[in-house]
Amino acid sequence: MSLNLGGSVYDPTDPVGRLLFNVLAMVAEFESDLIRLRNREGMKIAKAKGHLRGKQPKLNHRQEAHLVALLESGEYTTAELADLFNVARSTVYRAVERERVLRASTPPTSTPRGEN
Repeated sequence: MSLNLGGSVYDPTDPVGRLLFNVLAMVAEFESDLIRLRNREGMKIAKAKGHLRGKQPKLNHRQEAHLVALLESGEYTTAELADLFNVARSTVYRAVERERVLRASTPPTSTPRGEN
């Protein structure tokens, strides 16, 4: 393998060729770092302006709660609910998981004494 630039042939096995290839690799890495830096700066500016929000959810909180209630009632399967709400089955599973985590993090309400 060799590199032909302007009539000169550079072989990566000799010292001058290795130097040239290393310099080209460093320039390429520098360019990559500059692109990454500009990208991060742009994302920071967009976030500060409120433009960086990500993908909007398919279901709002009310729809998600309704979906979980229907699943827990036992009337529908996950596939039927996915079709009914026009989402993928994985979205149904994620909604159920979010509801489970929400319930686990919410402290249970205590019942007055004598009502057991």
